[in-house]
Amino acid sequence: MEAILLAGGRAERLGEAAQGRPKALVEVGGKPLAEHQIRRLARAGVERVIVSCRSGQEDEFARALEGVGVELAFAGEQEPLGRGGGLKFAARERRESGPCFALNGDELFDVELEALLALHRQRSPAATITVALLPSPFGVVDVADDGTVESFREAPTLPHWVNMGLYVLDDEAIERLPEKGDHETSTFPELAEERRLLAFRHEGLWLTVNTPKDLRRAEEYFATTELA
Repeated sequence: MEAILLAGGRAERLGEAAQGRPKALVEVGGKPLAEHQIRRLARAGVERVIVSCRSGQEDEFARALEGVGVELAFAGEQEPLGRGGGLKFAARERRESGPCFALNGDELFDVELEALLALHRQRSPAATITVALLPSPFGVVDVADDGTVESFREAPTLPHWVNMGLYVLDDEAIERLPEKGDHETSTFPELAEERRLLAFRHEGLWLTVNTPKDLRRAEEYFATTELA
């Protein structure tokens, strides 16, 4: 089993907190973000991870991720290809056909990857995407039809599913990825229209590390809980 890790993010919004490192190598809980993800992939049976990064960063990733328990390969982009193009470019380094995990390099999650893969194999879509309930960035006011305020809810989850950036891609989906651009505005909508795209619902941990505030939230999580 192989996986593709999109790790070309520049951590611009993290500013000094990134300490000059690519976003996927920013440390949380004493380990790079990418290491947390790769170790979880390894426990799910992944033996080889292809890291999609900017050209020239291959050695930096190899040093930072040494000893993570899987074979690492690198696909360095000479120019930005977008997420879909990055996946397509990295997929050329695959040694196997069939289902392949693919994920963004700036996420922390506790998704049951074995269950995700089992659902994909059972239903055989072109791709399966992991979705989570949308967390509201604001407090919510519940208002009755007559205008009476009934209650306040602080930053609840909303009844809408959003893409977490964690997928299982089969050969068909990989073949249909764009050479350049975003698969979420091309490949995935096309597959959805053809009913060849499946969703795996996840209601557990999902943290995206984009800003210093996100990084603090992630560190607070690790201070009280170990990511299994």
